[in-house]
Amino acid sequence: MRTLSQYPKEIKVFLIASLINAIGSALMWPLVTMFVFEQLGRSMSDAGLVILVQSIGGIAGQLLGGALYHRVGVKKLIIGALALNAMGLLLLPALSHAWTVFIVMMGLIGLFNALSMPAIQAFIGFRFADQRGELFNVVYIANNIGVAVGTALSGFLADVSYSLSFVLNGVTSGVFALFFLFYLQRIGTGSGEHEPALMLKKKSSNGTSLWLLITDVRLYLFMALGGMLINLGNSIWNTGVSPFIIEHGMSKQMFGYLWTLNGILIFVAQPVTNLIKRVAASSIKAQLTASAVLYLCGYAVILAMHSFPGMVLGMILTTLGEMLIAPAIPAFLSENGGKHAPFYLGLTGGIGSAGRVIGPYMMGGLYDGGGLTPVAWLAVITAAISVISFIIHAAVNRENQAAAGSSQSRPVSSAQQKA
Repeated sequence: MRTLSQYPKEIKVFLIASLINAIGSALMWPLVTMFVFEQLGRSMSDAGLVILVQSIGGIAGQLLGGALYHRVGVKKLIIGALALNAMGLLLLPALSHAWTVFIVMMGLIGLFNALSMPAIQAFIGFRFADQRGELFNVVYIANNIGVAVGTALSGFLADVSYSLSFVLNGVTSGVFALFFLFYLQRIGTGSGEHEPALMLKKKSSNGTSLWLLITDVRLYLFMALGGMLINLGNSIWNTGVSPFIIEHGMSKQMFGYLWTLNGILIFVAQPVTNLIKRVAASSIKAQLTASAVLYLCGYAVILAMHSFPGMVLGMILTTLGEMLIAPAIPAFLSENGGKHAPFYLGLTGGIGSAGRVIGPYMMGGLYDGGGLTPVAWLAVITAAISVISFIIHAAVNRENQAAAGSSQSRPVSSAQQKA
């Protein structure tokens, strides 16, 4: 992987802005469960309900963002979504003590935050098509450096004020919106190149119908289901590990340390994942399967070791899995989805987010009833099923590529063009 100085200036500026926004986001999201559990005095089931509502908003935002990319345009979609997200976060401290209003606000924040995600991913895939695979990974690393810094601060901020975390997140989201306002205007006119969304907008009315895109299940469905199951199992951190730390008298900062470790590993363990890719997972499809195996191993460690060292080891293993899956999904869809990549990015992200909807609520109830053990069992089972789902995804796409290779000498059908 190249160093930052080797990238064009427009990429470096984008990465720095993403880093700042990630720091702001990380100030809040690890603390939502703690805020509901400790500050509002609610049960873990109630905390899971908040995450449930936020995640439902996230699903709607991912689906809507992918569908609106070519209709609204990348500028309006990204800037508008980030601005609305900032507004919701800034208002949250004043509304957080009214339980019903707080739940509604968390749903809207989930919607607005997710609305920009497929647009930003598609922007990267279209704008930097010749190096999209590498850049997805670099953006992922930059974002997670921000997560490492933000979560390191979050534990300290929680001791001062949960509301301060919400406000600082809102400020960084607003700054990110202003960044995109000027950034997209400059790169869209400075070199004579237009935004990918605007170039394709005129063609969208002549494109494939929504139903035909959805029925091309081999492209996205099994990969999306695998991602959904990974997200479901990953709820163990906020809805299993987090309350376990609190109930056993550990400092809240220890939960922040786990996520700081996650961010550090994403930066320093790149040689490890590069080795995995060279030795056992050379293709994107193989990387998805390898990631699920690592998640399975990490959850199994937490199941076997109910201690902070076990959580540290579990975080190391699941972080390696995260490092493989996070850049692989957008890279695969950008390479294989054609001009419909924004739609598939939103659809896959929406399905994957369903795991965040189901996970916290299920695990919250399991934790209230039996502690960490049943929560860890659920995570292990979902990771095992995700391994199967990714294997099926690899198989159906291998068959599709073989069929495409055998027909290169024949005229391309309209169905193949849509793929």
